[in-house]
Amino acid sequence: MPKQINQNINFAIVLRMQGWLLLIEAAFMLFPLAISWYYDEETALWAFLYSAAITAGAGSAMAFGIKPRSSSMHKREGLMLTAIIWVFFSLFGMLPYLFSDTFNNVTDAFFETMAGFTTTGSSVIRYVEEIPRGVLFWRAMTQWIGGMGIILFTLAVIPMLNQKGGIALFNAEVTGITHERLRPRVSQTAKDLWIIYIGLTALLTALLYAGPMDCFDAICHAMTTTSTGGYSTKNIGLDYWQSSYVFIVVIIFMFIGGISFSLIAAVGRGNFKRLTKNNTLRWYCMTTLITTIAIMAYMGYKGFLDTHGDRLIYSAFDTLSAITSTGFSTFDYEDSGEFVTVVLMVMMFFGGMAGSTSGGAKMDRLIVLLKNTANEFYRVLHTNSVRAVHVDGKPVPSHVVNKVNTFFTVYILIIMVVALYLTFFGVPVFDAMYTSMSAISNVGIGYGITGPSSSWVVLHPAAKWVLAMEMMVGRLELFTVLVIFTRSFWKKD
Repeated sequence: MPKQINQNINFAIVLRMQGWLLLIEAAFMLFPLAISWYYDEETALWAFLYSAAITAGAGSAMAFGIKPRSSSMHKREGLMLTAIIWVFFSLFGMLPYLFSDTFNNVTDAFFETMAGFTTTGSSVIRYVEEIPRGVLFWRAMTQWIGGMGIILFTLAVIPMLNQKGGIALFNAEVTGITHERLRPRVSQTAKDLWIIYIGLTALLTALLYAGPMDCFDAICHAMTTTSTGGYSTKNIGLDYWQSSYVFIVVIIFMFIGGISFSLIAAVGRGNFKRLTKNNTLRWYCMTTLITTIAIMAYMGYKGFLDTHGDRLIYSAFDTLSAITSTGFSTFDYEDSGEFVTVVLMVMMFFGGMAGSTSGGAKMDRLIVLLKNTANEFYRVLHTNSVRAVHVDGKPVPSHVVNKVNTFFTVYILIIMVVALYLTFFGVPVFDAMYTSMSAISNVGIGYGITGPSSSWVVLHPAAKWVLAMEMMVGRLELFTVLVIFTRSFWKKD
């Protein structure tokens, strides 16, 4: 006899909230629409007009046409809404690409949109400078929206969600081992985080505009840097401006993008002690510094670039681009030898701090994993000893340690399974591993068949759909998405 399905899941409220979120997405489309009008791009203007109308129509039908019997939203509904909305946003977000003839197929349009919202930055566009500016602005905006989070923005602008599963939604989307709230109310925490995010974006825009960039390029790169997404408006990226000033400014903001926003908020309130006492921040800084020095030394040994200053800038840039999952690239790292390629691959795996806009497994989890491993070695010699994992002087609960171990196991397993799937379509083994890790870590840096000299566009359509889903799973840190496919999610309690 089949097991009974949980009838207590409030599907109606999930769909209604989906409708509100689509209305917000339609409102976001008005910004690139205005850009298209300003630059007199008629095709792009109509593309965004059609897209906004369709998205708003679908959102209105769901938000106002569905009348749930109960407005309650619990953990299951929160997980389902968070996972599904990233698919919905990408499905409707790809419409401008299709209507503007940027892509002539759904696969590439969906892939580019999901890569945007998840801030992965892997692109199937070969020549971005041939695309209308309105579309380029939307491309950058998708990364900016996804960097802080679709749900988190909604919690900030729709306070009623604070009573309707706000905590479940917050925990489902915000990255990290634990989820630190700045205020007792989730909606106020969301507002504080978005205020910081907008402030950093505005500051970076001003700094880039003060350099060689025009206003449009400055805004686009500010959005994709603050979100650690990595999309550029130029075919060769930041190398287009040949400016040390641009590189240094972007380096600083990529570094900030890898720091927990709760820590940034604490510093903003004048609590500088959090900086000196935060163990994860020290690990993040030391890892970045050591990697930068190692790449710089290797570049000097191989004779890359002419001066130590240039080597320092480029090595720091690529280190932070990898560890924060931004995905900007300043030179063809494949030509620099396997050492730099592997080092960047390791940094992609590590990621920045939890609660930041960066991807990867997160430095916080790595610390817990290493300290727990050290404890296990100690217990081999001292069988009866009991030692807890301590981070920032506080013991980490055993269930959190177990969750971290499970996370790494599943994380590596997904990388291997997707890599194996890619080899079915003729992708070389190392290229497949690198591409899979890049996707789940939301980095977007490819290698070999997807590397700097080629493009993700060459992949088989079936491979692109799987990689797009892997990006979403990585952005929502595995459990939020994968738990929906477990029996326990659907069984009655």
